[in-house]
Amino acid sequence: MRAFCLVTSLFALTACATSPQAPLLAIGAPPQASDPYYQAAAAHIAAAPALEARARNVILFVGDGMGVSTITAARIYAGQSRGVDGKSYTLAMDTFPCTAMSRTYGSDSQISDSAPTATAMTAGVKTSGGVIGLTAEAPARRCAGSDAYATRSLFNIAEAQGLATGVVTTTTITHATPAATYANVAGRDWENDVRAARDGAQACADIARQLIEWPAGDGFEIALGGGRANFLPNTAADPENAEMRGARADGRNLIAEWTSREDRAFVWNRDQLAAADPDARVLGLFNPGHMAFDLERKSTRTGEPSLSEMTAAAITRLQREPTGYVLMVEGGRIDHGHHAGMAHLALADTDAFDQAIATALAMTNRDDTLIIVTADHSHVFTMAGYAARGNPILGLSAGPDGVALADDGLPYTTLGYANGPGSVFADGATPSARPNLTGVDTHAPTYRAQSLVPLGSESHAGEDVVIYAWGPGDDVVAGTLEQNMIFHIMARALGFDLR
Repeated sequence: MRAFCLVTSLFALTACATSPQAPLLAIGAPPQASDPYYQAAAAHIAAAPALEARARNVILFVGDGMGVSTITAARIYAGQSRGVDGKSYTLAMDTFPCTAMSRTYGSDSQISDSAPTATAMTAGVKTSGGVIGLTAEAPARRCAGSDAYATRSLFNIAEAQGLATGVVTTTTITHATPAATYANVAGRDWENDVRAARDGAQACADIARQLIEWPAGDGFEIALGGGRANFLPNTAADPENAEMRGARADGRNLIAEWTSREDRAFVWNRDQLAAADPDARVLGLFNPGHMAFDLERKSTRTGEPSLSEMTAAAITRLQREPTGYVLMVEGGRIDHGHHAGMAHLALADTDAFDQAIATALAMTNRDDTLIIVTADHSHVFTMAGYAARGNPILGLSAGPDGVALADDGLPYTTLGYANGPGSVFADGATPSARPNLTGVDTHAPTYRAQSLVPLGSESHAGEDVVIYAWGPGDDVVAGTLEQNMIFHIMARALGFDLR
């Protein structure tokens, strides 16, 4: 029998061991093994109960910016969107048996961005803001000498062991979270050579180049997301829109370099993805920039695949490999909806993210696949007031006596933000000048929720986020964990001995 999830101390970790440990694969220490954050996390996980059976596969789902308030509101939104009670609705992630809280701070920040948090999950270390795949000693945004601080991600390690790998996102494939699977870079903005040059980083390979030139094993079996412009020269027309050009100034067509290798394919729309050679290594770039928000994708028929469709395509491709696989799936535009103060967009993308999780659960076996669902960080997104059960989550706060009024005599929404572009104090306004929401369509996808502190882009938040786990090795997902322990949990589940 698999050990219980509720493991909260080293004493309990020792006491709960009930079976001989599965043999480990002696791999050796990665370059970041001397990092103190890495060592502390490794020691914690090493004290866990004996691993009864190794996982053949690991899937890491990252809801970018998916804090607890986002999960709760998205649960209600998903239920109400389906015509049922939102409060009692069950998300796919709600069904996972093991949960923990994740501390998301970085080595230099109380409140992190996606670069160090993704690095924590994929490489087992905490690092500085804006830094991908480097340890905390690396100076941020400094190209020279950054190679000395490079880490090896779980995806590098898996490739070296003959496992298949994949990455799926709704952002650009070169964005911070997906980039942490393959890139080592001191500036998360260096997605192409032009952006790297702005920081004087011409000597460092930009993130798009690092994906195409990734030396780990035989490379990704499948990589799907947005960001075509970062792979095309500024002289080349976009395949979908001939009026658009690539973003690269070095003349390199990285897509052509990908397809020039044997058994590699490039696709840029949903139909091409469905028709791709099942044995090919597939690079799918479905937008010059980020992919569409899920509501936009549905309403405008962009030709982009959904996150569930990309997840299914990735698992189908990776399951063809006999050695097992490691896959990351990111719901990246949850974060972008929140930054814009547009809760409807964020919640719809959270719903789409959860549907992708349901797809993975239906396509995999809990006996051999560990699935972890978590967030990189939270947002200053609030769900407040005293709305009655059944009140529309996107609507005005209302109770049995009707719409609730604040002390200024005006209605307010259940959902809001502590800061952001919807600030009621913008342009010198005073509290008494808060806009009257009577008659305003707060359900509109692009409605910008009211916030307090005026910021051009709503900010991340620093509270802990949830880790959900299901499958071999999930027993250590309990209590409150450092975010960089996720790397060690996944490595343990795969049976990797990284000492």
